[in-house]
Amino acid sequence: MAGIIQYLILTPRCTVTTPFPRRKTCALFSRFSLKINPGRSISALIRCCKRSDETHGSGLANGLNWTKPLRNFAADNFLPLALIGGVAFGLANPTLGCLADKYYLSKISPFSIFIISGLTLRSDAIGAAAKAWPVGLFGLCSILVFTPYFSRLILQIQLRPQEFVTGLAIFNCMPTTLSSGVALTQLAGGNTALALAMTVISNMLGILIIPFSISKFIADGVGVSVPTAQLLKSLVLTLLVPLILGKVLRESSRGLADFVDHNRKLFSKISAVFLSLVPWMQVSRSRSLLLMVKPAAFIVAIGMGTLLHLILLAFNAVALRSLSAVSGGSKSIFAEKENALAALLVASQKTLPVMVAVVEQLGGAFGQSGLLVLPCVAAHLIQIVLDSFLVNFWLREDRSSNTAKVA
Repeated sequence: MAGIIQYLILTPRCTVTTPFPRRKTCALFSRFSLKINPGRSISALIRCCKRSDETHGSGLANGLNWTKPLRNFAADNFLPLALIGGVAFGLANPTLGCLADKYYLSKISPFSIFIISGLTLRSDAIGAAAKAWPVGLFGLCSILVFTPYFSRLILQIQLRPQEFVTGLAIFNCMPTTLSSGVALTQLAGGNTALALAMTVISNMLGILIIPFSISKFIADGVGVSVPTAQLLKSLVLTLLVPLILGKVLRESSRGLADFVDHNRKLFSKISAVFLSLVPWMQVSRSRSLLLMVKPAAFIVAIGMGTLLHLILLAFNAVALRSLSAVSGGSKSIFAEKENALAALLVASQKTLPVMVAVVEQLGGAFGQSGLLVLPCVAAHLIQIVLDSFLVNFWLREDRSSNTAKVA
């Protein structure tokens, strides 16, 4: 036994090849020959297996790459997809929507939306907008005082069902969007602090002003009496109280504020889900009436929503240009590009969450809530899409001008 062990230790390393021809069917063993060297051959085997696993893993990743554009599109357009999904699901199966409405989910959803709005509301940027206060004051007047006058023009349009027209008129009395205007202003390089200040103040004041705007501009035209005091009380409880509650929670806990700021996209998606629940329930309740609506009437309503947004853009653009001309020309604070972009985008948009909350509180005074809300969902999506194209156009113009200056 000792002689055998000595022979194994002292004998030089030799290579022994197999008498059989090497098979080419297995790529795993094609990289090395069979040697009486356990340590070396095993390490080569491990390296070869590792490369095989890496190749398999990369192949699996490449196989999933085709889903990445779809996931990115869904993430970038979560709110429109959620709204469209809610409307489609309400039309396809109204039973669940009616059941959710029976258990007051239609009341909980707006409350939750505005708690989240309060949690995500930053107050430090509001002070930074003080320098451009004349532009902000114009934006607030345009949102809450001037543009609601267009509701009377909308009511002159004859369309069946009439709720489509009335819904767009109510939508026109709303304050600005809660997030889209600020996001687009930031993307366009505008005064984000000013946009945020106009958004916050207009939505808080709007809750107090909306009942009077609806009573003056819409109820008289439709011939319906609106209980202004009751509507004001309902809006304060449904919108203002949760907004303040969310803001108090944010200011009382630094850790909560940091968590919200680091997860703003998540909270935005949660808010979008709550928002999509409202048209889902309203469309579910009104499904039988919606199916009776002719497609041509809905297309006309979409065209009206598009035209309304273009009119608001034109009105605010002309007003800003006029104020700039009478207050110093190119040196005017209204002529500063950052301020003008913020005012134009924010003052030309109208918010959907407040509108659906108002319709919910009206209790059918102006018709079926689903018919009132449906064209406004389309108008809300249209204004975001149109303004996105407008911002992209401005960005391309800026890049072209910068390239020309460098050349």
